[in-house]
Amino acid sequence: MEKIRIIENGGVTTAKGFETAGIYCGIRKKKKDIAIIKSDNPAALAAVFTQNKTIAAPVIISKRKFANSKTCTAIVVNSGNANACTGECGMIDAERMVSATAKALNVPPNEVIIASTGVIGQFLPIENIESGIAQLATLLSPNGSDDAAEAIMTTDTFAKTIAVSFSIAGKEVTIGGIAKGSGMIEPNMATMLAFITSDANIAQPLLQKTFFSAIARSFNRISVDGDTSTNDMAVMLANGASGTPEIIAGTPEYKLFSQALLQVTTELAKMIARDGEGATKLIEISVGGAMTEDEALKVARSIGNSNLVKTAIHGEDPNWGRIIAAIGYSGVDLDPEFIELSMNTYPVLGKKYHIVIDESLVQPSLKQKDILLSVNLNRGEKAANFWTCDLTKEYININASYRS
Repeated sequence: MEKIRIIENGGVTTAKGFETAGIYCGIRKKKKDIAIIKSDNPAALAAVFTQNKTIAAPVIISKRKFANSKTCTAIVVNSGNANACTGECGMIDAERMVSATAKALNVPPNEVIIASTGVIGQFLPIENIESGIAQLATLLSPNGSDDAAEAIMTTDTFAKTIAVSFSIAGKEVTIGGIAKGSGMIEPNMATMLAFITSDANIAQPLLQKTFFSAIARSFNRISVDGDTSTNDMAVMLANGASGTPEIIAGTPEYKLFSQALLQVTTELAKMIARDGEGATKLIEISVGGAMTEDEALKVARSIGNSNLVKTAIHGEDPNWGRIIAAIGYSGVDLDPEFIELSMNTYPVLGKKYHIVIDESLVQPSLKQKDILLSVNLNRGEKAANFWTCDLTKEYININASYRS
């Protein structure tokens, strides 16, 4: 099987036939706050949206467009203002973003997807945005990925970007992407915003199925604070510019494509968990020995959403009792006396609550930036992973002054 290669400094325009740009247009702070991602030709469109019932105007508009058209040429996204809970005015402004992008790029409005992120309940400075869109259209470049990645950030401390490649029939196929997310992360689809592009030749229905599966095993397995955003959106475009034969389900080429896409979404998801607001540690929770994968995921998610677990890890305290408690309220009907637990490489708890190792030997390993919590339920052979971060005083400071 052909190997998947990580591309150094890769991003959302590493795949052939994509351009992007990101600039400051005056939405909130003096930072880049609007971006356009454009395909040279209409691309197959895959998308997954938030399950929050209070959804923002751009999500409403983009969901409608996705329902009516399975191709997309351009994505326009702004940060600093979510355009959520803004009523009729917000809907009008969202449509104005679509119209301005379609006009500036000379593409049909139904080929434009829009996204927003930032403060809820404030109206967009739509004239600034329209002016910014017109300017972006003149700046689009295959080298603009870093600017776009910066433009979609809010409280993120670093841009999240990746690209990988592999070969089909002697030709290179690339998948790349950017994402943003730092707080308000407990996705029921994806993180706050993620945009992925590929020059793969794949039919839209299969792209959607594969994208949805990758989301389920990556963005849907992270949590920072247990909040699902009003603006969550993950979008993927595949324009076929690689010139390879069409990727067909069930073939080795499809397996390779699926693995590469999952690698991209997983790495972006882990970047988001690592960059949780105020976070100092990335926590991976690996649960095995479950009857089903869903059972393993329920346990892992319960641990990952426990504020007591997250604060203990921040305090570098090997308090395994908090982990056992989180497993106990996960909703899985299990026998806790069969549970085995490890922290990093150290077995901490054996069956029947047997203490395997002195906690003082475990504690130094919790000073690391990457923490692994491993759980064996000893019920079956299924497993699942989940990623989260520690919970710190800085998280409170950031969110106490988010609008100021």
